[in-house]
Amino acid sequence: MVVQQTIQDKLANRFQAEFLLVENESHNHSVPANSETHFKVTLVCDEFDGLRLIQRHRLVNEVLADELAGPVHALAMHTYTPQQWVEKNQTSPNSAQCLGGGK
Repeated sequence: MVVQQTIQDKLANRFQAEFLLVENESHNHSVPANSETHFKVTLVCDEFDGLRLIQRHRLVNEVLADELAGPVHALAMHTYTPQQWVEKNQTSPNSAQCLGGGK
């Protein structure tokens, strides 16, 4: 769980998150057991207020540039303001099932 913990730590250090969840979804894809290649991040913070979705994702991408250039193949991002998080009933959408890779 080295990559997952690194993502968690980097995001926690960069953002004053009201809520942060990093989920390893690699098991849903055609990768070897115990892989750390596919992740879902749910991040809620005041800093996102007034920013468009693309701006929020760029901030996260900047923090995780090394991981995205290396071990991470896919990163699903759900970035919300605290108000949006309440409106979403404090839930993020489920990720789509992998349809490729022979599974």
